[in-house]
Parts: sequence; C-alpha cells; structure tokens
Amino acid sequence: MEIEIQNLHLISPVYFTPKEESAPFWDTEPELMEETIFCFEVKEEERLNFEPDGEKLLGSLIFCGELPSGNYLFAQKREILSRKEIINMAIEIQQECLWQRLNPGNRFYLRYLFEDGKWVTQVLRPYG
Repeated sequence: MEIEIQNLHLISPVYFTPKEESAPFWDTEPELMEETIFCFEVKEEERLNFEPDGEKLLGSLIFCGELPSGNYLFAQKREILSRKEIINMAIEIQQECLWQRLNPGNRFYLRYLFEDGKWVTQVLRPYG
C-alpha cells in the first residue's frame, strides 16, 4: 500500500464523544459507523524497532474520543482499512519517524472521519 506520510502540528486537541460499543476495527456496514478516535499503547519492545513485528506493535486500547495537541506523523486513506492495513500503515509511519531521527511516542492513534462523502482512515503517531 502506497501512503503519503505527513507532519502535523496540532495546536488544539480534537474530541469525539464515543459510543460505549465503539470498536476500533470495523467489519460493519459504513452506514453504522461513526467518527471517532482510538488510542493504543505501543509495546515498548517494538517502539524503537525499525522493522517492528506487526503482531506485537499495538498494545492495549487505552481510551477513545480524544487526540491531544502535539506533533504527529500521520497518513490517511479515503476508505475504511482492515486491521492488517492499519497496522502496516502504523509500521510505515514508525519507520519514517525513525528515519527522520524523531523519537516516536508510546501511543498510536486511529481516527475515522467522514469527509466529502467518504470515510477516511487516519493513523497518527506522536513524536518528541
């Protein structure tokens, strides 16, 4: 999957009020989806690995509904992606972060939004 990785300096947090039954990886019909943000921990043993194991990269879901202000590398696709495609995107972002000699944070954000009549999947990784 070819993606364009961009730098984002978010000066104000972004909030969504998630439904209790929100799930990060959707296998449902798009009309049942909602805009939201999910935050996962990144497992420490994979955080600085240039070729992380996709099965081990993401840890637990920490919370949903907020994207804090800060510096991020991010990529997006104008479609709903599978769990595997999302993890592959997260790996590419981590590699770019390390290539640029940035210090990737220990969190990973997954955002779904509806824009211009289409669903968009965004993957964001904070860095310091």
